[in-house]
Amino acid sequence: MFSFSKFFLASSIEEAYSELVKNKKNIILGGTSYLRMGNTAWNVAIDLSNLNLNYILEDEETISIGAMTTFRNLETNSLLKEYFGDIFLTALKDIIGVQFRSNVTVGATVFSKYGFSDLIPVLLSLNAKIKLFNGGVLSLEDFLNEKEIRKDILVEIIIPKKISKTSFQCVRKSKTDYSVVNLAISYSENKITIAVGSRPGKAMLAQKTMDILNNSENIEKDIINAIKYIGDEIPLDSNMRGSKTYRELLLTALLKKGIQEVLN
Repeated sequence: MFSFSKFFLASSIEEAYSELVKNKKNIILGGTSYLRMGNTAWNVAIDLSNLNLNYILEDEETISIGAMTTFRNLETNSLLKEYFGDIFLTALKDIIGVQFRSNVTVGATVFSKYGFSDLIPVLLSLNAKIKLFNGGVLSLEDFLNEKEIRKDILVEIIIPKKISKTSFQCVRKSKTDYSVVNLAISYSENKITIAVGSRPGKAMLAQKTMDILNNSENIEKDIINAIKYIGDEIPLDSNMRGSKTYRELLLTALLKKGIQEVLN
């Protein structure tokens, strides 16, 4: 269990950020579902519960997801289903149980850049951006590639509002376990976007594999070339859930299945 010396219930995002930067051991609380698994002592725990950051809203061009929105909200939301099919439901429905998913928040998961995350590849495949209180708006891909840990607050996720055919593929050793490897694909406006996670490192886009498919005159015929390439492009490794070689075999099989799913 984690511990903290003081609890701070913020009444505004500005107040929360001001408290956060006072001490390097101050921390923003999300759902704390994963934070509880650690054994770290923090100074001030800052709660954002009163800031109305639990929302899924749309405007003419984007869908915005507030940082305190839970996984359960994502998997049951009709707006996300309308534009992106069942990808959120498919990716999240086997994570522990409903009670757990009703507690885990989007902001905490994305800001922490969890390598085991099933959500982050989905957001990457949908070309999501993030909005930070101090850092402004940047692409999720750029944020994941940053090596330094920002002292900032994630306010919301921003997704382009495009009707997309989508697919989420993964392999788990048991139904509620973390993925051995996962793959999210979106297909919109004749462009395929592919994101790979649980490598076991942070999720990343398969840029060169995407280029092969998106520059092809016949995507179905070039699937074989893409399958051969993705194993070289995406760095994979071994951990307690699977070896590098096992992940390589799984990834090529999942890629073929996922591409066929979005094309059909």
